[in-house]
Amino acid sequence: MLRSMYAGVSGMKGFQTKLDVIGNNIANVNTVGYKKSTINFQDLLSQNLSSGGVNPMQVGLGSSTSAINVVHTPGSFMTTGVGTDLSINGDGFFIVQKPLAAPGVDQYLTRAGNFVVNSDGNLVTTQGYNVLDNGGRPIKVNSLTTGTPPTTINFDSFSINRLGEVIGKEANGTETRITTIGIAQPENPAGLQKFGGSLYELTSKADSRTLAQITGTPNAMNTEIASGMLEMSNVDLTEEFTEMIIAQRGFQANSRIITTSDEVLQEVVNLKR
Repeated sequence: MLRSMYAGVSGMKGFQTKLDVIGNNIANVNTVGYKKSTINFQDLLSQNLSSGGVNPMQVGLGSSTSAINVVHTPGSFMTTGVGTDLSINGDGFFIVQKPLAAPGVDQYLTRAGNFVVNSDGNLVTTQGYNVLDNGGRPIKVNSLTTGTPPTTINFDSFSINRLGEVIGKEANGTETRITTIGIAQPENPAGLQKFGGSLYELTSKADSRTLAQITGTPNAMNTEIASGMLEMSNVDLTEEFTEMIIAQRGFQANSRIITTSDEVLQEVVNLKR
């Protein structure tokens, strides 16, 4: 069989994967905190025809996918006016944890700041994950227990400032700082593994340190928290449609390679009649 036919098949498979990546980006064009993905290709092994002469004689055997990377550039901010909608102005991620999970277990990162307050007074994601402070504890916004013996302060309302501080306000107008929202900054955000639901899981490829070691206050991480705003997807439709055209034409060109190889094989078969 002709090598060109197999090369065309590998090219078609690569462009199919590229279309899958583009389709996922376009599907999430309006997803809060979504980060687009890009795909890169590399050539396969080359077959040596001859080692004589000045230069080696080699024929390539097609292409394959080398990497699918997540691009963590910031998206545009959308003003919502909702006090629990938060966005990070700078690098870093919010830390969230599954409800009822033990400390330090089932914790994830996210840029989606569309939070709500549940019936227990905890700041949670729309999936029910607890938002954690810089100490890895769930954030409770309706009360604060301090002192010895313990004294509980109940709040009528709360606000979150640019430093990520959660400020509770009592009925008499007294304000008290409850806690500070935690921000995690891994060394290589592209190494995070997508978990689903706009969540990322910390891996050794993203950072060799633990999640607690890369977590701090927004001020310590040189970031700011914008309340009443959401970070939208960083997908650029113009770029995605351009890449779609390239993928479509590349797929067509590789299919033409297979068609031409088939015609050549047909001529070879017709030599003997």
